[in-house]
Amino acid sequence: MLENDTISYYDQNADSFVNDTLKADMGQTYKAFLSHIPEGGAILDFGSGSGRDSKFFLDQGYKVEAFDGSIELCKRASQLLGFEVKCMDFMDFDQKDKYDGIWACASLLHLEDDKLEEVLKRIVRALKKTGICYASFKYGDFTGVRKGRFFNDMTEEGIRELCNKVPGLKIDKMWISSDVREDRKQDWINIILVREKE
Repeated sequence: MLENDTISYYDQNADSFVNDTLKADMGQTYKAFLSHIPEGGAILDFGSGSGRDSKFFLDQGYKVEAFDGSIELCKRASQLLGFEVKCMDFMDFDQKDKYDGIWACASLLHLEDDKLEEVLKRIVRALKKTGICYASFKYGDFTGVRKGRFFNDMTEEGIRELCNKVPGLKIDKMWISSDVREDRKQDWINIILVREKE
């Protein structure tokens, strides 16, 4: 499975990945996400990587849970956060009406289309009514292995087509941004998705 190769990459390169991403300035994106979350609300970091984002949300007083598919990244994030970051496959995620917000920063982009659709359906179920999900993808139409990891890049049209297949999910906002790491010339597509009222 391509996802397994990607997880192996993160296990083998955990320290360099953490060093590369831990200090990235996500301030503007945090602001866009948290503007939808009630004070002290419940947030799930869906593919938490280094734990950088969970740490920020914790420091702002939110209730945070986190998981990742890489056991080595989970170990490092657990040390940073002071609580256990669960190691779990995205396809094993199964919650209902639990979170005010789900943060999927540069994580869903490692899933092939059929699994991506299924995981988004699971995200909808896990959100409280009118809860939101933030997700980001590399911008473009490439799908395949790039430098040892599988990527599913997205365009605006691709995001719309995907979300149309997921009942109860609506695009609230979509925007393009540059990579916040100074040495990277990469555009990203960012989306805020809302669970629609029933």
